[in-house]
Amino acid sequence: MTAPTVSDDVHARSKLVVLMITAFMDMVGILMVVPLLPFYAKDMHQTGVMGRVLASFGMGGEGAAVSLLIATYAVVQLISAPQWGRVSDRFGRRPAMMIGLAGSALAYLVFAFAPTLDWLFLSRIVQGAGGGTVGVIQAYVADSTKPEERAKALGWLSAATNAGVALGPVIGGGAMHFLGKSGPGLAAALMSCITMLFAYHYLTESHDAAAAKVAGKKVRTSRDAILRVVSHGAEPSSRLIWIYAITMGSFQAQTTTLALFLSWRFGVTASTIGFFFTYIGVISVITRALILGKMVDHFGEARLSRLGMSLLACGLGGMPFAPNIPMLALAVALVPLGTAFTFPCVTGLLSRVVPSHERGLYMGVQQTFGGIARVAGPLYFGWAYDQLGQRVPFVTAAVVVLLTISLGLDMESYGKQPPKVAV
Repeated sequence: MTAPTVSDDVHARSKLVVLMITAFMDMVGILMVVPLLPFYAKDMHQTGVMGRVLASFGMGGEGAAVSLLIATYAVVQLISAPQWGRVSDRFGRRPAMMIGLAGSALAYLVFAFAPTLDWLFLSRIVQGAGGGTVGVIQAYVADSTKPEERAKALGWLSAATNAGVALGPVIGGGAMHFLGKSGPGLAAALMSCITMLFAYHYLTESHDAAAAKVAGKKVRTSRDAILRVVSHGAEPSSRLIWIYAITMGSFQAQTTTLALFLSWRFGVTASTIGFFFTYIGVISVITRALILGKMVDHFGEARLSRLGMSLLACGLGGMPFAPNIPMLALAVALVPLGTAFTFPCVTGLLSRVVPSHERGLYMGVQQTFGGIARVAGPLYFGWAYDQLGQRVPFVTAAVVVLLTISLGLDMESYGKQPPKVAV
C-alpha cells in the first residue's frame, strides 16, 4: 500500500469542505420550515381526514397535531436510515444523497401548498424519508478521511449543520414576510434544488460499490444489522451504537425539561429562554469547529469519548443543584462540551470497527437507535418531571451516562485494528 501524498490530503480536505457546505445548505432548508410547523398545524388541525380522525379519538387539539407531526418525521427517519445506508453501500453514497435531497425538495413543495392537515403529514413523511440520509453523509466523511481524522471531520460537519440551524429560521421568516404563507416552503425547495446542483457538480463518489461487489463482499439486510446490535451486544460496533443511543437519549433530558426547570427554579421566561439556547449553541459550534480536533490529537477518540460522557454527566447532574445563575451557566456549558466530545468520537470509532463495504449501513443503524432514544427519552423525562420531581430527569440522565462509560473502556484496542466482518 502506498503512503498518502500531499495531493491525497488536499483532495480529502476539498471533499470534506464540499460535504460541509452540502450539509450546511441542507440544514438551512430544513430550518426554514420546521419552526413554522406549529403555526401551520394550528391553522389546519381540524381539517382533512387526519383532522377528523384525531378529533374522533379525542385528540382534535392543536397540541396533538403538532406532536404527531413531529413524531411522524422522527419515526419515518429512524425506519429509513438503515435502508439509505444499505443503498449507499450497494450503489454508492452520491446517488443516495441526491435522491434524499430530491425527496426533501418535494416535501417542501407539499408543505408550501398544503391545504389541509393531511398534506402536512404527507410532507413530514416525505421529509422524514429524505432525512434518513444522515448516516450516508457520515459514511461519506468516513470514506473521505483517514481513520485518525474522522472524529474531528465529523465535528466540523456538525458545526456546519449547527450554523445552518442558526441561519435557517431567519431566512424562513424573511420568505414568509415577502412571499406569504407559501414562501418558506418554496424557499426551502429552492435551497434543496441549489444544494442538489452543488452536490452534483462538486461531490464525487467516495465508495467503490462495484469493486466491493466484485470482491464478493455482500451487504447484509437492515433487519439483520439491527438484530445483530441487539443479540451481539458485546461486539465493539454494537457497544458503540448503544453508547451513542443511550447518551443521545440522556441528552434529551436537557432538551425536554430545561425550559420548564429554569422557569421553576430561576424564573426564566419565554422572552429570556432563548439566551440559554444561544449560549449552548455557540459553545457547541466553537467546540466542534476549533477545539475538538486538538483534543482528539491529544487524547484519542476512545479516551475523549469517555471524557465527553463524564462532562455530559456532570453537566446534567449539576444543573438541578446549581445555587445561582453563574454556577448554572457552568453546568449548562458542560453539556455541549460533553456532546461535542462524545458523538463525533463514537461515530468515528464506529467507522473503524465495521467493514468499509457496510459502513453506510451501520451509520444508518446508529441513527435508528439514536432516533428511538430521541423519541423515548423525552417521553420518560417529561413524565418524570411531572410525577417524580423537577430534578429527577437530570439526575436520572446523569447516572445513566456515567454507567454507560463502562461500555467503552477498552475501545482503544479496537480502534487500532482493521475491521472484521461479523458473521
